Amino acid sequence: MDSLDRFRVPQGKLRKICNCSEELSACGSPQDAPSYEGVIGQDRAVESMNFGLSMDVPGYNIFVVGQHGTGRSTYTQTILQQAAIKRPAPGDWCYVNNFLDKDRPVAVSLPAGQGKLFQKDMDILVDELKSSMPKAFEQGAYEQKRDAIVRSLQETMEGLYGNVEHEAEREGFTMKQVPPRFVFIPVKDGVPMPQDQYEKLTQQERAVLDEKGRKLMKRLDESMRQGQELERQAREEMTELERQVAMSVAAQSVGVLKIKYADVPKIVEYLFMVLKDIVDNYNIFRAGEAPKAPEMPQTLQGFKEETDPFVRYKVNLFVNNERCKGAPVIIESNPTYYNLFGKLEYRSQMLSVSTDFTMLRSGAIHRANGGYLVVQAKDILTDPYVWEALKKALKYRETAVENIGEQYRLIPAGTLRPEPLPLDLKIVVISNPQLYYLLYTLDDDFQRLFKVKVDFDVDMPRTQTNICQYADFIAATCNKDDLLPFGKDAVAKIIEYGSRLAGNQNKLSTRFNEVTEIIYEAASFAKGDKSSEVSAVHVDTAVRHKKYRAGIIEEKIQEHILKGKMLIRTEGSEVGQINGLSVISTGGNMFGMPSRITARTYSGRGGIINIERETQMSGQIHTKGVLTLSGYLGGKFAQKKPLGFTAQITFEQSYEGVDGDSASSTELYAILSSLSGIPLRQDIAVTGSVDQRGKIQPIGGATEKIEGFFDICASRGLTGTQGVMIPVQNIDDLMLKDEVLDAVKDGKFTIYAVKDIDEGIEVLTGMPAGELKEDGTYPDGTVFHAAERRLHEFGKALEPPHIIGMKNDMRRRNRR
Repeated sequence: MDSLDRFRVPQGKLRKICNCSEELSACGSPQDAPSYEGVIGQDRAVESMNFGLSMDVPGYNIFVVGQHGTGRSTYTQTILQQAAIKRPAPGDWCYVNNFLDKDRPVAVSLPAGQGKLFQKDMDILVDELKSSMPKAFEQGAYEQKRDAIVRSLQETMEGLYGNVEHEAEREGFTMKQVPPRFVFIPVKDGVPMPQDQYEKLTQQERAVLDEKGRKLMKRLDESMRQGQELERQAREEMTELERQVAMSVAAQSVGVLKIKYADVPKIVEYLFMVLKDIVDNYNIFRAGEAPKAPEMPQTLQGFKEETDPFVRYKVNLFVNNERCKGAPVIIESNPTYYNLFGKLEYRSQMLSVSTDFTMLRSGAIHRANGGYLVVQAKDILTDPYVWEALKKALKYRETAVENIGEQYRLIPAGTLRPEPLPLDLKIVVISNPQLYYLLYTLDDDFQRLFKVKVDFDVDMPRTQTNICQYADFIAATCNKDDLLPFGKDAVAKIIEYGSRLAGNQNKLSTRFNEVTEIIYEAASFAKGDKSSEVSAVHVDTAVRHKKYRAGIIEEKIQEHILKGKMLIRTEGSEVGQINGLSVISTGGNMFGMPSRITARTYSGRGGIINIERETQMSGQIHTKGVLTLSGYLGGKFAQKKPLGFTAQITFEQSYEGVDGDSASSTELYAILSSLSGIPLRQDIAVTGSVDQRGKIQPIGGATEKIEGFFDICASRGLTGTQGVMIPVQNIDDLMLKDEVLDAVKDGKFTIYAVKDIDEGIEVLTGMPAGELKEDGTYPDGTVFHAAERRLHEFGKALEPPHIIGMKNDMRRRNRR
């Protein structure tokens, strides 16, 4: 029996096969498969979402966290629609004119569907008044009262001026109108006195006439003042008469609306202000008369824009929920500031812009009020204004329409300040884990506003229940998209592919977007073959084609290795050289790549020198892994005396930096080989992390690493001795492709699993590592003994000459 057989991984453990007859027989019929909407195996997320939706107190907004493709968005939309239908539809919101302060429009809420009716009712009210108001002023009763006021004024005015005229006649004067006023002319012999005759009068006679004239003029002025007062009173009476007529017309129409909307106090109050404003501005309803605007310069007369005097009575239907069947669910795919929080539009005019409350436009947060708003974290964090505005809205539970441009003008411009709307909604943000933890750490408000985390996992246990759900998901996808049905062998292949995506034999991936891609592509290949159902062959073809489409870089690297441009040996042995394995991810394709790791040791006190670190090409994790080697070597060989050696290690032909500690055990093997002078097998590639005590620790990407080295060996020709050594803990992570399984079955390729450095040395050298004896040395014929001997030689070379002389003297005396 081969001494290495105990390290070989049996073929049955290299991939967990899905047994159709056992595992799929317990599943239901594909025709009865329910639609899971990509939320299989997310029990934690489902429970968290249900909890978040049940909490109706502030701060319990929801942050959905998960990798792309785990069904987080689809599930969120589905569950919110189900929750929303059970809740009542929120009311409509309207903005109306504020007659006390036109720059602050008033927000009014009505039951769902009544906002549009209220808007229409106000339009009808204005149209009715445009028709009925002029008619009211044409009725006989109004004309009679108006004529009575005019006649009364005329009679009174005639009486006033008649008295003055009679008094003038008594005093010997006649009253004559000389525009713009009246004058009094003396009369002699019934004829107005000419100017020359007046000048012939004596001074005393002229003085008497002048005094009488002044008294008459004073009397006339007093009568004119009385006349002006009478005219003012007549105008007031006329205005009051017209207001009474307007009130009699408007009160009836407005009163009907007051009764109709009596259960909305804010509208009743608004209608009271409307009635008052109609009575105050009744002239605009009389044949469409409008107040005159200030005259514009003659050069701009052509650009004059008419202003509608009836805008003040319009209703801006800001949010219309008449079609809501339950609470609204708004999914905002482009959450810019204005798309979320609304905006105030402007009407462009020559050299200026204007606006009014009818140009207020709602945003997604207003339309979602009373329900749910769904946004993507990366989108709301891209816009520099959205995140802070969203937090303020959630913190103060209200939102107002504000144009952010107003905040950054050098000179503030006058604009509307509409009344804020109270907020009663739940925000659901969908994010990847990185953004979630970034906000959780850096934003003080985050934890207070988003108390519910719905965490979507990337995998789930490979249980019988989840296998059946996988099968149901495949069948549901075929039924929904009218695809060819999947045979049981094809379903088994999809389940195995799910374990491969999860990177573990005992788990299944929940990245259903990638699973769905294989379903679609396998169905397409089956259709091209004119098959009646999808088989395992079609699934394998889909997987291979997907890898092929994204595998150009992998092929280029393999081509360089096969042509000898990248020096990777797959046969023979070499001192201080070993094949390490790493994983590269490029554009959806993850593949393993062998790397040649070399170590050179020599006398000195430099310790372990990581060339990648010295050239700043080493990541922090890789540097940590290399420093761990010093602890291991010190524990093995420096218990009684310090280490006196220098070891340089590097990844040969590596030009883009190295990170990760999965090669730390590989580097240690190379150092031990260089120290001991014992060659390492080049037909075995190695991966695995190591701790300071020499225990091999598990790594990621074991499947891809094995397949990457296998492909190189297979291209050169399998010799039967080639293989890969992995940590024993990674055995259940293996989901290797058929080619590797066949090669292992035929004895052409071997997978070894080790638990510590000692076992790894035995596999790579064929010699035991060596166990420490009671005298503190390692037995002959072991790798550690050879390494210890070399370290002793290095130590001696470092001793000063006088110390060497003293030791020789002591030896001579001891011999005597």
